[in-house]
Amino acid sequence: MKYDLVIFDLDGTLLNTIGDLAASVDYVMRSRNLPEHTDAEYRQMVGGGIKRLVERALPEDLAQDEAYVEECVAQFRRYYVDNIDRHTEPYDGIHSLLAELRACGVKVAVASNKFQYGTDRLVAKFFGDIDFVAIEGNREGAPLKPDPQIVHNILQTANVNPERAIMVGDSGIDIRTARAAGIESVGVAWGFRFAEELYDAGATKVVSTSSQLRNLLFD
Repeated sequence: MKYDLVIFDLDGTLLNTIGDLAASVDYVMRSRNLPEHTDAEYRQMVGGGIKRLVERALPEDLAQDEAYVEECVAQFRRYYVDNIDRHTEPYDGIHSLLAELRACGVKVAVASNKFQYGTDRLVAKFFGDIDFVAIEGNREGAPLKPDPQIVHNILQTANVNPERAIMVGDSGIDIRTARAAGIESVGVAWGFRFAEELYDAGATKVVSTSSQLRNLLFD
């Protein structure tokens, strides 16, 4: 195997979470008589953590009000925690790919901008039988991707050299994170963004299916 460690983004890479994210933000918008958004619009808003998602969903004037944003974030979090997995599901072939990697001795990890509790809960529900070497979500005081700290943490925990690791993600944020951490990356086009964003961020490899990803990782 070329890699000893494969680091996966969560939302838009392992799991299709857009339905529950959209429903939770729409709940906040609706309760405040603010305009809701389409799933397609939400696909362009996610990836930077909860606060950034809420800021992007709010009208511009309200997004500048820090106290108001924090109220909305807290309201979103309460609703989302109670409804986190109503519409969420793994992408086709992902579970079998993770299992095959582990069977071959390759370590796998998650690096997400989703808050840690939500990350842990979704991974436990959908991939509870997969032995992840690390599950890194966003915690208080920790920088969000594309800061490379989350990847550095995983590399240290896994005891793997950067040249033996690769990051898999669906957004430019993931590609820039990998570059900043000094590891390889591959973009997936089945998530929340388009291939153009991945290439613009510096991706040299973009796949459209889990089977294509498997072939690349096992090449």
